[in-house]
Amino acid sequence: MDALPDFRVLNPATLDEALAVRAAHPGSMALGGGTDLVVNIRRGIVAPPVLIDMNRVAELSAIKADANTLEIGASVRLTALVENPAIVQHYPALAQAASRVAGPTQRNMGTVGGNLCLDTRCIFYNQSEWWRDANSHCLKTTGSVCHVAPKSRGVCFATFSGDLAPALLALGAEVDIAGPAGKRSIPLDKLYIGFARQDVPVTETQGDGKYFLSLRSGEIVTAVRVTNTPGLRSAYDKIRIRKSIEYPVAGVAVALRRADDMLADLRVAFTGTNPRPILLEGTAELCGGKFGERVFKGLDALVRDQIMPMKTTFTPGHYRRRVAGVLARRLLTRLFET
Repeated sequence: MDALPDFRVLNPATLDEALAVRAAHPGSMALGGGTDLVVNIRRGIVAPPVLIDMNRVAELSAIKADANTLEIGASVRLTALVENPAIVQHYPALAQAASRVAGPTQRNMGTVGGNLCLDTRCIFYNQSEWWRDANSHCLKTTGSVCHVAPKSRGVCFATFSGDLAPALLALGAEVDIAGPAGKRSIPLDKLYIGFARQDVPVTETQGDGKYFLSLRSGEIVTAVRVTNTPGLRSAYDKIRIRKSIEYPVAGVAVALRRADDMLADLRVAFTGTNPRPILLEGTAELCGGKFGERVFKGLDALVRDQIMPMKTTFTPGHYRRRVAGVLARRLLTRLFET
């Protein structure tokens, strides 16, 4: 890693102050735990002239959790999710996802907002400056070609790998957003626009691995909220090269409801495979019947259709897709039989 470039750190005490500072410094970036952003700065990937430290904004550091609702501020540390008894009991997929982020040091520093807005990753992007320069850079930095898909005509295929997003997608979460135009709330899946299709141009509503968030200029995520579904069982698991530190080869969250021997509700979400976290479409069609091979075959078909087999990590894309499907089957079986 290279030495850090020059930048200023500003420390607002309230959300209004943070938004005013952000508006006054268009090139600024919000700083939570810095476990991803500071690494990218040291690698020369980004060079913001101003960092806005959000950790002193008290209103972003609260957790409200019970059997009915959950609200988590964007500055809450990941460790706090793991240690919160109400989250562990009523929203287990979220606690499990937080517990599997990197190692203890990163979980003690990393924040909910930072993990939800985690930068997308790629073997041609997350490298040192000299490595990227030797490989003519890539589309996500200063290059003109996505080395993962050179014929994609200006579309980046970098992969989203945050662990919290799939768990929260499976729980039906919403996010609160604040910016110069005021505050708004949107379903969590609307925060992500990284669709990345070859020969399909990037727009404000359909982005790629470079433009993967729907946040408008100056906006920040302030909180995430969940309304609990009675009888919903949930869990999260992932495969990674090493037991700690490593980003997921594939991560899967499953939430379901059981009615006797029938599957009444099913949600399955993935990370580490596409330029956005994927909440599988079509799982409702697998419900309403007995749990068995029909469900497994239908799930496999949905995974094959919606999980992207691109080589953005050191593991082959088809292997990640296969792993994602196996993890989903295992979690589905375990939750249904619990």
